[in-house]
Amino acid sequence: MCHLLMLQKLVIPQPCFQTVRTEGGVIMGKGFYISKVAALGGVVVAVAALSTIIALSVVYSQERSKNNGSDGGATAGPSAGPTAGPPTPPPSNEPWDKYRLPAHLVPDHYNVTLWPRLTPDPATGLYIFTGESTVEFECVEDTDLILIHSNKLNYTTLENGHLARLTSAGGAAPSITQSWLQTVTQYLVLRLNGKLLKGQRYHLYTKFTGELADDLGGFYRSEYFEGTVKKVIATTQMQPTDARKSFPCFDEPAMKAYFFITLMHDADKVALSNGAAIGTTAVTVEGVTVQQTVFERTEKMSTYLLAFIVCDYGFVNSTTDGVLIRIFARKPAIAAGQGDYALNITGPILKFFEKYYNSSYPLPKSDQIAIPDFNAGAMENWGLITYRETALLYDPAFSSNSNKERIATIIAHELAHMWFGNLVTLRWWNDLWLNEGFASYVEYLGANDAEPSWNVKDLMVLNDVHRVFAVDALASSHPLPLKRDIQNQRSSLSELFDAITYSKGASVLRMLSDFLTEDVFTRGLQSYLKEFAFGSTVYTDLWKHLQTAVEETGTDIPTTIDNIMNTWVLQMGFPVVTIDTATGGISQKHFLLDPDSATPPPSPYNYEWIVPIRWMKTGVVQNPRWLQEKSETANEMKTTGDEWVLANLNVVGYYRVNYDTANWNKLLNALSVDHSIIPVINRAQLVDDSFNLARAKIIPTVQALDTTKYLDKERDYMPWKSAINNLDFFYLMFDRTEVYGPMQTYLNNKVAPLFQYYKDMTGNWVNIPDGHLDQYNQVNAISMACKTGLPECTALVTGWFSDWMTSNINSINPNLRSTVYCNAIAAGGAAEWNFAWTQFESATIAIEADKLRYALSCTREPWLLNRYLEYTLDPEKIRKQDATSTIVYIAENVVGQSLAWDFIRAHWSYIFNEYGGGSFSFSNLINGVTKRFSTEFELQQLRQFKEDNADVGFGSGTLAVDQAIEKTQANIKWVGENKKNVLNWFETALPS
Repeated sequence: MCHLLMLQKLVIPQPCFQTVRTEGGVIMGKGFYISKVAALGGVVVAVAALSTIIALSVVYSQERSKNNGSDGGATAGPSAGPTAGPPTPPPSNEPWDKYRLPAHLVPDHYNVTLWPRLTPDPATGLYIFTGESTVEFECVEDTDLILIHSNKLNYTTLENGHLARLTSAGGAAPSITQSWLQTVTQYLVLRLNGKLLKGQRYHLYTKFTGELADDLGGFYRSEYFEGTVKKVIATTQMQPTDARKSFPCFDEPAMKAYFFITLMHDADKVALSNGAAIGTTAVTVEGVTVQQTVFERTEKMSTYLLAFIVCDYGFVNSTTDGVLIRIFARKPAIAAGQGDYALNITGPILKFFEKYYNSSYPLPKSDQIAIPDFNAGAMENWGLITYRETALLYDPAFSSNSNKERIATIIAHELAHMWFGNLVTLRWWNDLWLNEGFASYVEYLGANDAEPSWNVKDLMVLNDVHRVFAVDALASSHPLPLKRDIQNQRSSLSELFDAITYSKGASVLRMLSDFLTEDVFTRGLQSYLKEFAFGSTVYTDLWKHLQTAVEETGTDIPTTIDNIMNTWVLQMGFPVVTIDTATGGISQKHFLLDPDSATPPPSPYNYEWIVPIRWMKTGVVQNPRWLQEKSETANEMKTTGDEWVLANLNVVGYYRVNYDTANWNKLLNALSVDHSIIPVINRAQLVDDSFNLARAKIIPTVQALDTTKYLDKERDYMPWKSAINNLDFFYLMFDRTEVYGPMQTYLNNKVAPLFQYYKDMTGNWVNIPDGHLDQYNQVNAISMACKTGLPECTALVTGWFSDWMTSNINSINPNLRSTVYCNAIAAGGAAEWNFAWTQFESATIAIEADKLRYALSCTREPWLLNRYLEYTLDPEKIRKQDATSTIVYIAENVVGQSLAWDFIRAHWSYIFNEYGGGSFSFSNLINGVTKRFSTEFELQQLRQFKEDNADVGFGSGTLAVDQAIEKTQANIKWVGENKKNVLNWFETALPS
């Protein structure tokens, strides 16, 4: 175990002047830089301030918390004044020991001035920011206590001897008698000598210092190089609970307010925030001239959507119907045109959503900015959306068509939030699923409108429906809304940001839109947005508006929206619908990947769903029907002769489908004789359903393998991708066993015709396929051909890579680079790896760096993989935002899996604390490193890992640990029951 310790430092505070707007105008204030320290105990330091005036300042201690991997605040308990001490768990049931704010106070507006220093303090080496804030709030219930969120902020003691100053907007205000920081629950606590009165408004003023750390949360710093010059950005990521790291605030989504933001910065920097800049003036502070940029007041909004950035960036811009659209990025990236694609599609996507929502874009500008260090993919800050560079910047010389698609869908996702999430906000985080699920659904609609030739809407089945089925089929899954009393801690709330929230949310909303029709769905959506604009809601408010739309249009559904959707929202999991074409019997059952796993928790609907069924008979689409009971009879689904039934047409329903054996055989025969009679999405469905039904012991595993027999005739992307995704499980279970050889030979035989097809189509790999999905399937052809050992494929990729190494000119098509780099490095040795590492270090294009970073994990040399793992601990080599995904890449390599597992066990405490307990990536890390586990020994190691690190915690990976244990148990049983039959099947299926 390794702990990162920070030595305590005594620092002479540096005085500085700042300005802050209040109701009365502008106040000049003097703030002290009080350094962050990480040791127990408090130290009071006497300092020289101005001339002969001596001021006393408290240097607050901050301890790295084992629970959340973050530094605490100043003190942990009430006192006569500010004192110092280590954070402690809540000892009682006092209001400041609860994680939710009391309902006594409601903010109206904030005036916040922040000054980030983009050079380190010479005494400490720390980057800091100073700030002042005034919040005006209304008292809605008499109280003698003020609780306001604060985390990692050091406060200047004011003239009243306390950490804040309270005044009344219209009369006398009570005096503050006690002030302290409650570290665990992250409050600034103020006790008063009298009561705040209902209906009265008050002002709370504070002056503070924080560290502009590189922890990717709150107000933080990101770094990059232009040539040999290091550049520093001050930027933000507030969701879910990090606005309180930037200034004291009522940091809950329903606590909407207006914000007046002012940023201080050097003259050569640009300042951005949610509102438009209304003026920049030079001011002199302590003999230093800086710029002060004032922003127009925001709309009424939640704290988690705030953003403020100081950077040395360029931009491109355009105007759409009076809305200023700007794309900001590093100046070389802008000069190279990498912001042009995002600029070109933002206007059309905004116009699409204005029509979809029947609501004008609610702001005068739409800024989007690429940040080199960014933990999420993007963040929907209102009017100033932040992105990873790979999610916003496009360069046709380096970016693949999948990179381009990702940019389009992510921009559409974030712009969808400008209305759904920002204009109308869910009241509490337990309803996050509706916010993120909705954006994850309509991102496909927005991107499809911008790029109609891509047919991108179909890909939701692979990217979301099939993806989340794998998680939601576990007994350790959870319903869409989490329990109401979830703690307001980043480490707890971050568990919400999972596949259930995003992909299941998207899938059930897509199903809802389908059975209502899009016209009825958008009608209800539009009235919902109109009623709750600038306010907060719960998810059932949307159901009410959709129900009204149903009644107004006379739409035929079997019961109310509430009754239907509760079965999908309030219980976890999904059904498998079984159709018996001999009897017409149709039934449903909770689908569990491992039926022998732990019993799932009780369900309010006894794991029964109201299921909409679209279906066809022998290629002819039939009238849709509903399954409302455990079992029913559908005479129209009976078949005779060669007739067959196919249900869940285009996979618009969130469920799997099973059939009687005769119908399965007819479907397999249809695939073999003329697979085009079955819609392409349903060909992907038949493969995915059958493999997962087999894992759940509902059908034999060899029957699932039979769905791959026709693949040598298949040329479409979606069925091939579905097959590859499912066969990946067979690789995970068998690539260390005797099954591996025959499996490789069989799959090589299936993919060889696809490889030849694309070789011919592209004129011996010279041209690029015209179709978007054809370009994807070309990658499948090369990837699988090389993976299964086709000599021509290996020679092809190693030749391309060798030419690059020799000539230092990279002529490999951007679409193919990831798979070419990976397979060439796998076939090579240290020379290829070192060359790729050098290219990675010198890459100035984030998308190209990402391709190389992935490919470096493909080497078969254990010593190189171990070295690469060590690099993930060094942010100078691998950025913090990329560390966990790099470890997962290594674990996907059969040679690297055990190395990665040993590595995270040895370094878990460091990884967890360094990357923060709130990091959204820990669930991916746990899942990625353990997904090959299939032995009792690995199960015991996993259980021991959970026990050994219980005191450290797992953050967003907490649920993932339990799910990994459940999946490992299922894998052990599955391998034991299927290994022999699978081996026999591959041996007999080989061509004679």
